[in-house]
Amino acid sequence: MNKEKELPRRKHPRLDNYDYGSCGAYFITICTQNRKCLLSRIVGRGLAPADFGVTEYTTFGKFAEQQLFLLEKRYPFLTIDQYVIMPNHIHAVFILNSETAGASPRPTIMDIVCAYKSLTTRACKKIGFTDKLFQTSFYEHIIRGRQDYEEIKKYIHENPARWFYDELYAEE
Repeated sequence: MNKEKELPRRKHPRLDNYDYGSCGAYFITICTQNRKCLLSRIVGRGLAPADFGVTEYTTFGKFAEQQLFLLEKRYPFLTIDQYVIMPNHIHAVFILNSETAGASPRPTIMDIVCAYKSLTTRACKKIGFTDKLFQTSFYEHIIRGRQDYEEIKKYIHENPARWFYDELYAEE
């Protein structure tokens, strides 16, 4: 009798019947493969809560930032509103506005993130990077109102100061 071990079913993180190409604000988190600290270093960490750390980008982190802003040229309906590039992940707020996309059908958040990850990886490979840069998936949260937006904005801004306490923290 052949008993194959059944793999756990991966939960699809997206909302059913939601148009991820529709206008709105989205909080995105993209992690590096195996959460390797490749994108930046957090320096100047103090013990006081008000002593915010400073993010210093690696060469890969500089490419990651550059590709974020090139997304706005590639997708004229997209605005990168807030972002932080941490050692092993990126948080960003993407705003899709009402302008036409110039393509049919309009690209979704997933299309935009996939393009970003691909273009950033390609830029890093030009200087010798040989591994997989990002994890396969990403986290997104549809921002629901001003209070939600303000909490996310604060979270992004304070993320470097909370690096040691971050659930994505890894030794550099």
